[in-house]
Amino acid sequence: MKKISLFFVLFTFMISSSVQALSWAYLFVVWEGKVYEVKQEEIVANSEIGKSIGEVRTIPDDMTGDYYGNASNYYPKGTKYYEIMGTSTSSAIAVKEDNQWVKAVFVHKAPFHIMNIFSNVFSLVVIGVILFIVIGAIIRTKKSKNL
Repeated sequence: MKKISLFFVLFTFMISSSVQALSWAYLFVVWEGKVYEVKQEEIVANSEIGKSIGEVRTIPDDMTGDYYGNASNYYPKGTKYYEIMGTSTSSAIAVKEDNQWVKAVFVHKAPFHIMNIFSNVFSLVVIGVILFIVIGAIIRTKKSKNL
């Protein structure tokens, strides 16, 4: 009887689902490998908005917090980023929220993620050229051995 009870308790723990929730310290957007904290209380005037420089393309993983590329933990995909005239994009950018723009200030560089390499067109071209050269070298080596 004790074995059955022990088995039942262990089985209950094994099949019970775990709940995991991630809480973010602040709202952020990521643009070109830099994390910007969104300051929702700092509204940027229309006259200060420059050209569009990007948009949210990915959303962080809710379980791990991992993200890559132009991401946001608050804004949906497609939310636009803008430059603020007279301010370097390395210190702040503007994010379109409803019909206004809010300021996002640079906090730190984004952590490396392997998908950053594959989401960049230039990186894909470089990888393709390297693969082309390696495959060509392998083919040439095999042909020379066959002669």
